[in-house]
Amino acid sequence: MVEKILFAIVSFAFFIIIFLRMIQKNDTNYIYMLIVQAIGIVLKFIGLLFNFEIPIIITSLCYLFSVVLPIAILILEKKVMNFSEIICFLYTHICKDDEKNKKIIMWLIEKYPESYYGHKTLAQIYEKEEKFDIAAEEYMRALEKNENDYTLQYKIAFSLNNIARKDEAIQILNDTLKINPQYYEASILLVDILYEKEKFRDAVNVCYEALKYRKDDYELYYNLGMLYTRLNDFQSAKEYYEKAAQINSLLHMAKYNLAQISLIYDELDEAEQYLLDCINNECEEDGSYYYLAYIQMLKGDRQKAIEYLNIAVQENEKYYEKAKKETIFKLIINKINKPTDPKEKKKKITKKEESTITHLEDTYELVSNLNNNDMRVIKTIGKKIDKEHEME
Repeated sequence: MVEKILFAIVSFAFFIIIFLRMIQKNDTNYIYMLIVQAIGIVLKFIGLLFNFEIPIIITSLCYLFSVVLPIAILILEKKVMNFSEIICFLYTHICKDDEKNKKIIMWLIEKYPESYYGHKTLAQIYEKEEKFDIAAEEYMRALEKNENDYTLQYKIAFSLNNIARKDEAIQILNDTLKINPQYYEASILLVDILYEKEKFRDAVNVCYEALKYRKDDYELYYNLGMLYTRLNDFQSAKEYYEKAAQINSLLHMAKYNLAQISLIYDELDEAEQYLLDCINNECEEDGSYYYLAYIQMLKGDRQKAIEYLNIAVQENEKYYEKAKKETIFKLIINKINKPTDPKEKKKKITKKEESTITHLEDTYELVSNLNNNDMRVIKTIGKKIDKEHEME
């Protein structure tokens, strides 16, 4: 009996507290909580009134609805968010309709302009819609409400980067990393932006700093390889590509770039092995077959070169036009099948990776034009072509 009386007093007290909070905040969402409390109080009151034992399950629900949940709500409101934010949080995590979620969150912000959760969630919706300018504004408003959330600074920088406000993004990321140098995602994003702005030395420094906290990270070593590539320090680039390949042998873009560097240094056997690794593991870059054909021509194996080049042009039609311009392929170009699919194969590599590959290819083209061995091969091919024309 004492327990029932205590329950009645405590549960009714919490009911009054929640009711007064609804009046104070003028927020009708509290009605849902009051209804749940009322159910628990009524069930317990019926047992007290008619003096019979309520099953343990019902008793547990009574305490949950009338005591535990109100206490949890009051604690959350004090430390995290108010009741309407909790309702919106639950709704937006259940509902997958972004338009409905946006309306709910906009209502929440109108009701509670200082809502950190509201501004952050709205920013996430705008980011998903690729409305990065509005997303950046909402993330900034959320940051004003919670300056300790460093993920918001990253999100602001990410959004600014997508609307070409890169210098601002760089400044925010630098400030973030000064406070939290272990923030890996911020380091990677900063490297990407600095790469795009061709501030390669600055990006190298960011990678070295990040490596202090993630010593065996594929992305950091791979990025260092790409950065040193753009700095034309191919020995350093090779060192970091090799480290990246050792960490994750299944990601073969590092090996493709190693093949390009080996070609620059006229290390044909090494380049060939790297390229074979790439095609055996379905590397995302489809130039592997083209450069294998190129190597076979340099080695004098014309039949293998034809096989590889035929695969290359079917993988991507651009290699047919590229091969037609190369002197080294003039002896076999008439045996290459024109591409049957006019569509260029879509690659999953990033713009940064594509830019690095292009730089390596351009460098090799420049070096090969100056390389005595290549020049000797080209002269020999030229003589053979002249002889074949004479025979015709």
